[in-house]
Amino acid sequence: MKQKSAAERALWAQFDALELGSGWDLGDIVKPQILIEDAFGDSHPGSVHLNRLAEQIKYGVFESGGFPAQYHATDICDGCAQGHRGMNYILASREAICDLVEMHANVLPWDGMVLTSSCDKSIPAHLKAIARCDIPSIFVPGGSMRPGPNMTTSLLAGDISLRQKRKGEITEREVLDYKLTGCPSPGACTFLGTASTMQCMAEALGLALPGTALAPATMRDILGFSRQAGKQIMQLIQLGLKPSDILTRKAFENAIIIHSAIGGSTNAAIHLPSIALELGIEIEPELFDRINHETPHIGNIDPSGQHLTEAFWFAGGIPMVEILLRDRLNLDVMTVTGKTLGENLETLEKHGFFDRYIGYLHNYGLQRDDVIIPPEKAEEIGSIAILRGNLAPEGAIVKYSACRPEMRTHNGPARVFDSEEDAHSAVVEGRIEPGDIIVIRYEGPRGSGMPEMLMTTEAIVCDKKLNGMVSLITDGRFSGATRGAAIGHVSPEAASGGPIAFVEEGDIISYNTEKRTIDITGIHGVSMPPEEIEQILKSRMKEGKILPRPVRKGFYKRYTDGALSAMRGAGLQ
Repeated sequence: MKQKSAAERALWAQFDALELGSGWDLGDIVKPQILIEDAFGDSHPGSVHLNRLAEQIKYGVFESGGFPAQYHATDICDGCAQGHRGMNYILASREAICDLVEMHANVLPWDGMVLTSSCDKSIPAHLKAIARCDIPSIFVPGGSMRPGPNMTTSLLAGDISLRQKRKGEITEREVLDYKLTGCPSPGACTFLGTASTMQCMAEALGLALPGTALAPATMRDILGFSRQAGKQIMQLIQLGLKPSDILTRKAFENAIIIHSAIGGSTNAAIHLPSIALELGIEIEPELFDRINHETPHIGNIDPSGQHLTEAFWFAGGIPMVEILLRDRLNLDVMTVTGKTLGENLETLEKHGFFDRYIGYLHNYGLQRDDVIIPPEKAEEIGSIAILRGNLAPEGAIVKYSACRPEMRTHNGPARVFDSEEDAHSAVVEGRIEPGDIIVIRYEGPRGSGMPEMLMTTEAIVCDKKLNGMVSLITDGRFSGATRGAAIGHVSPEAASGGPIAFVEEGDIISYNTEKRTIDITGIHGVSMPPEEIEQILKSRMKEGKILPRPVRKGFYKRYTDGALSAMRGAGLQ
């Protein structure tokens, strides 16, 4: 197989000397060279095992006649950043990791690359880098964590943390038991949060091998998938198949259909448009909304359903969802197998994929239909909605599949906070009443880096007085694990002068997920017609009461200075 770097190696003798000094030999430096980029590190359970996957990828490359080189860009974890300023760096880390992979992929003329990660921002960072670099590439998902006791997840932290902050509500033993069992193994958290959602999106886009998203991180299968990816990258090089051949608009439409069907994280509505922009493809918010008006919600997966991601994989995972929705999907899209999606599904059926793992599901006393509902039995259409109105002229997003039906429409007084920390304190201290609508602003991409509001949404749903009675609206974002009436990505954001900056305490806000509306409908407790509201908002805007941003420096400053709107993916311009 012809090597891409031959011409560059001939320009400067030190090129070969440096590779030889890194442990290569004279036979290695003339083989096709493969970049293996992982997010391995001690940062969290989703990354701590990736060295084992990278090792198997390397074996696959060696077996197929290439030579691999392993690079690392460790990611960071939302869970470790809850409640403090570290959360402001989480979304920005997507851009930093993507940029670093771009540098790694372009300084040497690699023939191809294989990337592996498990979690919220490293996966979309890797997918963005794959699109940007446009050399033959495969993504390997890092898989799912084991369930906790009684099929619980690490999100027990919401209840534990709220009771810790309230005197006398929890024992030291309860806290200790959670700490020792909340994250029982490597892998992504075992609910359908952003990490698990983005593993599914990588497969749905055709960039990961079929059946690899959410494989249990502790089982042998994930190692076999990794070895297979190392072999397959050599085939892609031979075929000359690049990401731009795979990441077409049809592929993104497929991914959004799958996202709607499984009840994926609202963060995918940030990440998929940002990935698409790397190839000049605009994914409009309306595309998410149209697809969610049409697609049956068939994934019975926590937090929109009952079961955990491990069970979803045992039930057939993304390929089973694709089988059930094949009449709605673009089956002719190309994938990293070198075959179309339709051909991949035929191969999986022929080789017994859907029967092989179902016995593991039976260990839990479950049948496939318990976890992946046949479309004709689906009780709900779609899982997210794009709302628009005078509060969010460019749009906002809500995951109604994780919200009680009675809270999908609400009308209430605004309780306004300029940071999540202040709103969270109000919930913990009992200053929020049933029926209130909490507004958290200046938490958008330019406001503070667009942190997630999980600590506050969990405090609400874990409070018996407030659960199912209080809504939260923000220009920030949410965890994929968020439950309840949570509306995010309000655009334009407060820091950019959006209407959310001019909401005042006691104003009446109304939203309707079915009608896709979100509006200020009253001022200081008094309902008013839309034209009067518009005039009052214009008057408030003229006064220009937008909070000045604090002095920032470094990468955080560069991100918050240049980030796009959440409705365009919140990437750097």
